[in-house]
Amino acid sequence: MVAIKIGMLHYVLDHVYGAFMHRTKLSPPFFSGGWGGSKLDLLENMIKQIFPTAEAQNWPPKVIQPMWKTVWETKNACLKEGLFRTPCDEELINALPPESHIARVAFLAPKFVPPHKMACVVHLAGTGDHSFERRLRLGGPLLKENIATMVLESPFYGQRRPFLQSGSKLLCVSDLLLLGRATIEEARSLLHWLDSEAGYGKMGVCGLSMGGVHAAMVGSLHPTPIATFPFLSPHSAVVAFCEGVLKHATAWDALRQDLSAATTLHEVQEHMRHVLSLTDITRFPIPKNPNAVILVAATDDGYIPKHSVLEVQRAWPGSEVRWVTGGHVSSFILHNGEFRRAIMDGLNRLEWKEAPLSSL
Repeated sequence: MVAIKIGMLHYVLDHVYGAFMHRTKLSPPFFSGGWGGSKLDLLENMIKQIFPTAEAQNWPPKVIQPMWKTVWETKNACLKEGLFRTPCDEELINALPPESHIARVAFLAPKFVPPHKMACVVHLAGTGDHSFERRLRLGGPLLKENIATMVLESPFYGQRRPFLQSGSKLLCVSDLLLLGRATIEEARSLLHWLDSEAGYGKMGVCGLSMGGVHAAMVGSLHPTPIATFPFLSPHSAVVAFCEGVLKHATAWDALRQDLSAATTLHEVQEHMRHVLSLTDITRFPIPKNPNAVILVAATDDGYIPKHSVLEVQRAWPGSEVRWVTGGHVSSFILHNGEFRRAIMDGLNRLEWKEAPLSSL
């Protein structure tokens, strides 16, 4: 009985937090600028190309050459920040806001350990995560396990946020798909850089909430086996914006006015479901090593229902779901230890790359 009451408290906390953040007039709602017009059509067509065959899994990541500067270093570790031009093709770059064309990344790594004896995990941003700090705090304690952390600043976030955008509230639905597609391209290129240029022995990708959806997509589409960690993540953005707390933070009236064929709220929400079905992880190819996929979900998540998490596990046989006690907000704060444990366990399920001849 006590456990049920505590679980309900976590669930209520998510809704109270969501009401404060999204139902007050402190900031505009998501998608106040409508659907995005021709940009939405472009994104729909580009994403649909991923689904029909597993060939998308073998499309090679584009090569990037980040420019690095050292932020600080100690006796045992070094933090660098890097810049690189987003590797998206020109059509996608033209659709992105100019502020998002240059990607920023933080790279925290142990010193004096050969790269082929280290692992590195790329951490992707959740909704509202505009800085490197929280993800660096998550990855920092893993240095002693010889696991480096690479943190990507998302398009539309932080220094890449468009001038007219308020906080995390994307102006158009097309921006959500643009953010996701560009994040996938950039993360795959960073993983390729870690593999071919830096020579890391194992790699992974993780993210919380929205970042976990993107991490799952990257893990699905990367051409070599990597560990994949969706934390507190749904199987699709449909869950977040049509079922969870964020449905109260969406500009449904603006979307209705921008959709000439729809006259009722139900019709607008059904169109949103159709568009966001493009983000359904279960439609993506099974990762090369599904045994190295570990999802961590919360028992009383007001944003992400349990059935959504289990849909990913069903679609990717061999993947594992771990449950932590709490809600979406409380688990962000209280369960970093469980997230780190999942990262270590998933990386342990990968084979080490062979050491380069020069290091033998």
